[in-house]
Amino acid sequence: MLLLNISVSRKIVIGILAATILSFGALLVGWTLTEPVSSKGEPILVSIKTGTPAKVIAEDLEKQNLIKNAVVFRVAAKLQGLENSLQAGEYSISPAMPVRQMLTMMSQGQTAYQQFTVPEGYTVDQIAELLAEKKLANPEKFKALAKNFAPFSYMAANPNTKYSVEGFLFPDTYRLARGTSEEELLTMMVKQFDAKMTPDSRQRAAELGLSIREVIIMASLVEKEAKLNEEQPVIAGVFANRIKQNMPLQSCATIQYILGYPKAELTIQDTEIASPYNTYQIMGLPPGPIANPGTAAIKAVLSADKTDYLYFVADKQGKHHFSNSYAEHLLAINQVQL
Repeated sequence: MLLLNISVSRKIVIGILAATILSFGALLVGWTLTEPVSSKGEPILVSIKTGTPAKVIAEDLEKQNLIKNAVVFRVAAKLQGLENSLQAGEYSISPAMPVRQMLTMMSQGQTAYQQFTVPEGYTVDQIAELLAEKKLANPEKFKALAKNFAPFSYMAANPNTKYSVEGFLFPDTYRLARGTSEEELLTMMVKQFDAKMTPDSRQRAAELGLSIREVIIMASLVEKEAKLNEEQPVIAGVFANRIKQNMPLQSCATIQYILGYPKAELTIQDTEIASPYNTYQIMGLPPGPIANPGTAAIKAVLSADKTDYLYFVADKQGKHHFSNSYAEHLLAINQVQL
């Protein structure tokens, strides 16, 4: 009787040990299979359509050598309660990424995005070129839409305006999902502008008797003329003084906008170009902004320096010299040319 009990006990112990070893082995294999395929590797863009089951997603990942085993991926998803929570979208997945990270990414919709930065003072044409270089948009389609794109009432353009949206594409860094349309890009940037144009800024513009559009036209001139940030309020003050005295603004930046490229030295012929943007030939502001100004240039217009200056000229280092009279301005021109 005693020998029988010992035999049974031995079988139980052996059974427990075998089950433990098998369980440990299964866990070890499972853990191994959920680990990254490689310690390095370039990310691959994986597209998941709406309604794609976890089984198909897992098989696609295995085919692209991003996971070791499709079944293990599905089991891991089921154990985490994520089997039916994997979201559609485009994901940037690396072979060096563990399964658990992939599941977190897909269940939270952490889709791949691209980033681009619009520098202060860029024009619509330059932004279109930037987007084309980064393969984010068709430049011709972007410019065609920009011509009449004006979702906010203050953007209503003069018929002579080159682009309705010029001036209102806020210079900033943007993140977007792949496949974002040209119209969505424009919407994103004008919404950012609208958010940055604070109630205080709008109130200050009203106090100055300026519309938002007029502020941005002036700010675009300031942005393109000033090389040094500290000179922006002074240049804004000069333009304000010239407008008050019914003097043409004579901004070289407007001629460069007409030409479509920055020309170091303008000729007399350049200033005689027939264009509504030629501030040597027209009085007051041009029909629209000539660039997309940043926050500093906008603030400079809203808080322009109170000066008697009516003229300015830049030296070879980009620093401006300001004058009260035309005679002083001629002397300044001679000095900067030395």
